[in-house]
This record gives sequence, C-alpha cells and structure tokens, in this order.
Amino acid sequence: RSNPPVSCIVSDGVMSFTLDAAKELGVPEVIFWTTSACGFLGYSLYDRLRKQGFTPLEDSRQLTNGYLETVVDWPPSADGIRLKDFPTFLRTTDPDDLMFEFVTSESTRAQRATAIVLNTFEPLESEVLSALQAHYTPPVYCIGPLHLMATDTALDGLGSNLWKEDRHCIKWLNSRPDNSVVYVNFGSITIMTGDQMLEFAWGLADSARSFLWVIRPDLVSGKTAVLPPEFLTATEGRGLMVDWCPQEEVLAHSAVGGFLTHSGWNSTMEALTSGMPVIAFPQWGDQVTDAKYLVDEFKIGVRMCRGEAENRVVTREEVRKCLLEATTGEKAAEMKANAAKWKKAATEAFVEGGSSDRNLQTFVDDVRMKSVEITKKNLAFGLPAAKTEGQRGVDTAVKA
Repeated sequence: RSNPPVSCIVSDGVMSFTLDAAKELGVPEVIFWTTSACGFLGYSLYDRLRKQGFTPLEDSRQLTNGYLETVVDWPPSADGIRLKDFPTFLRTTDPDDLMFEFVTSESTRAQRATAIVLNTFEPLESEVLSALQAHYTPPVYCIGPLHLMATDTALDGLGSNLWKEDRHCIKWLNSRPDNSVVYVNFGSITIMTGDQMLEFAWGLADSARSFLWVIRPDLVSGKTAVLPPEFLTATEGRGLMVDWCPQEEVLAHSAVGGFLTHSGWNSTMEALTSGMPVIAFPQWGDQVTDAKYLVDEFKIGVRMCRGEAENRVVTREEVRKCLLEATTGEKAAEMKANAAKWKKAATEAFVEGGSSDRNLQTFVDDVRMKSVEITKKNLAFGLPAAKTEGQRGVDTAVKA
C-alpha cells in the first residue's frame, strides 16, 4: 500500500533546512516558532543590531559596565527596550558566535516559508505581531494558547514532559488555603549552581510562605540537588519538594498564588491562561525578553534578575523580597487582577469564533490554497505535483 503524498511540511522554527525539502517536493512549508512573538521579533532584529554595531561586544567588560543598559530606540512595538532585554545570544565578543549566527540565520530563512505560526494570541502581543508581519513577507498566524487545545480534544495520550509527574502534590495542595502557596519550577533544562540553589532555599524559608518546589535531580550543575537538613527543619509543614509535577493542573489550583519561573514561553503561556502572577528568574535566550514583557507590558510579575549574563548569585534577601512583593500587598493585588484579565482574554481568543480560532481556520485554508497553487504551477512546467514517499525512496517531512 502506497503512502499518501506529502502535501505540506510543518517544521520547528530552528529546523529551517526543511525549507529545501519543501521546495524539492513542491509543497508548502510552515515554520512554527515556539517562542513568544516578542522573542521571535528579538531574534529577527539580530542582523540589524549587528549592522548598527550593537553586537558583538568590544570585550567582556561590556557585560557588567552598564553597556547592556543601552536603549535601542528603533525596534517597533518595543518602547525603551535595552540590549539586556533582547535574547541573550547577542551578548558575545565573538563575531562568529555559533548561537548568534544560528538564530540569525534561522529567523532570516523564515522569509522563505509559506506561513509562520506562533503560539500566542492577538490581544497579548498585538503590537509585536504587527511588527512581525511588517518584517516578514509570509503571513504570520497566532493560534495560541495551544495547550488549551489538548484539553479540548482527544489528545490525552500526547505530552511533552521530560520527567515523570508526581501527582501526590495535588493532594497536598488540596490541604492548603487559597492563594497560600508559591509554586517554584525552573523548567526542564535550566540548571544552577549549588550556591544559587541554597539562596533560593533560604529565601523561601525566610519568606514564611508555603511552597511547592520542583527540584529535578539534575537541577544543580554537575551535582545531585541536595538541601541541608536545617532548611528542611525550618520549612517543615509548609513546603513540598517533588521531581516533577502536572504543571497546568498545579497552576490552575486555588491554593497556588504565585509562580517562580524561568520565564520559558510554555510556562509563561500556562501562567497567563491560569491567571497566575509570576516572579521571573530568566536565564538565557528569549527568556529574558519574555520576562521583560511579563513585568513591563503584561504587568503580571516582578523580575528577580535578567539572566546568566549578570554572572552573580541572586541572594536570599532578593528572593524573599520578590516572593513577598508578588504575593502580598497592593502591587500583588494589581498583578493578580491583570493576570485574571489575561486569563479571560486567552480563553476568549481560543474558543470558537475567537481570534486564535479564526486564525487557525484561515491558516489551514490558506495553506490548502497555496498547495493547490504550487501543484498547478508545477504541472504547468511539466513537474510532478508531489511525489509519494514510495516513489522517492526516502523523502522526509519534519513535524514540529
């Protein structure tokens, strides 16, 4: 039995080599960038930043001498953005830096796509989306929050967890008062030093807040994550540590009142759709850009630091201060109200007839039409419309 012909390729934004496969096959190519729109815009401006002399850095002193505070006044939709708010790969002294060149190339090659898809929603990043559409020739579709789709369809068997979930934490949360717990999770790949982990631990202890802390076995660089007995004694009865947990369910739980996060975009979207204020601890890449928007634009968080380029340990006093600022007092109430507003906007965008729902249908219709156009063009030039895998041997479509 022959396989059906490949009619479209959907690939991750950093797998643009699939554009060449799509051209050879004569099918549309959709690039799916899994970053925020603001992070994607930051990457798309890398080449201009280089041409205008903002990067590479003259020497490593510019990492700490205030140079990264330089305001870049021309990015559209980013009033007052500083160099330190761009994705971190521009913080290099190497004119041939591998990561800088890679993301610059990938974001530039997206110009060749049939369409660009983003996991966001229009009310959240409307100005950024307008800037991206002005920058790129292919249409840009925002169809998020995508994780809501998994709860609305028969996709229970699918998941992207790298660690086994510990569901005991839900039972523990059921025993806690509303808005009393700070949820701490630095994502699936972020690592830190042992000293930094200790400062987080004692900041949590000194805050007197209850907490649920996800501590992966590999969280500490080169070592097994171990907390001192004194910390366990000081927080007995108000803290729970697990290897991993069902994050969406945790964020939606009434006992959780704040989220200490690395500001990765998936976690950010889950926080927004749960109406959850955040404490941002970004480390690298577009996490620092996400954190800027969480704090300054979306106004649902406080920023603990701006990532690894600060090259310092965040102290327990800073941790305590940020935790209390995000969970108690007038500012915390304002962030909670803003978070509730974004939760409502996300739900309205996703439901039938909402902006993301309409964008998804338009995207599907446009790609189908483009596929027909490519087929007609190929036939007019005497080329095959699209060869099946059996005919070609080893044609591969890469799926995001």
